[in-house]
Amino acid sequence: MANLNSSVALPNAHVLIVEDDEQLRRRYVETLAQESDMTVVGVAGTRRDAASLIDKLQFNVLVIDLGLPDGNGIELIARAVERLPKLDVMVVTEYSDEPHVVSAIEAGATGYILKEASLPDLPSCIRLLQGGGSPVSPVVARSVLRAIRSRTSSVDLNRRQRAPILDVSPLSQRETEILQLLAKGIAIAEIGDILSISAHTVTAHIKKIYRKLQVHSRGEAVYEANILGLLPTRTENINDVPDLATLQNTSLNGYKSGFSLARNDID
Repeated sequence: MANLNSSVALPNAHVLIVEDDEQLRRRYVETLAQESDMTVVGVAGTRRDAASLIDKLQFNVLVIDLGLPDGNGIELIARAVERLPKLDVMVVTEYSDEPHVVSAIEAGATGYILKEASLPDLPSCIRLLQGGGSPVSPVVARSVLRAIRSRTSSVDLNRRQRAPILDVSPLSQRETEILQLLAKGIAIAEIGDILSISAHTVTAHIKKIYRKLQVHSRGEAVYEANILGLLPTRTENINDVPDLATLQNTSLNGYKSGFSLARNDID
């Protein structure tokens, strides 16, 4: 297969296939050849051949099996994502166990389909990937949820056991006031009215709170503050609130997005 020039835009799916089963690999190629918006730029049946193609080809979709005759496909996923950060990776494999699923996702997989009796609808899965979705087999979804539940419980226990009660709060008095109001589910605009400051200033303080507590949402901030003893009581029933991404995308007069706040007129 000819290489794609690195300067060429990739509006359609340019697919690299890594599959050790020659018959299945051929079926993938034949299936994608029928799609006008998809091009197979390379195929490989071993980890070594795949690594070579990953290093030199330009592609925006990787379809990969995890069980290869000379190595693990998970290593290839990490390698490909490191070189092409915006890459969509769909695993098509027989492995449904939690270690394989979690390791593949941590390496950069954005879809995980199991090999079953029938060939997966590869074109539909690829379009779903490129549209921001994640094609996942039901059994795999259960493995992911089980892993999340297990890790969350472990992290929660460790944090409760290790987290010190701070003698000196990392939050300013104003930040603590805002966090207490946030914990009660009060909206940003209303907090501004209560404290006689602008909504923009409240948002700036919230970003600082998130940064200091190393969290990304109100719920996490309240939880962390309670663990550290920064709030008088634990607050339950936290309402839906803006997360970090929302705050970073908020248009603030005089402020830049993200955590880069250089203004001195914050209360």
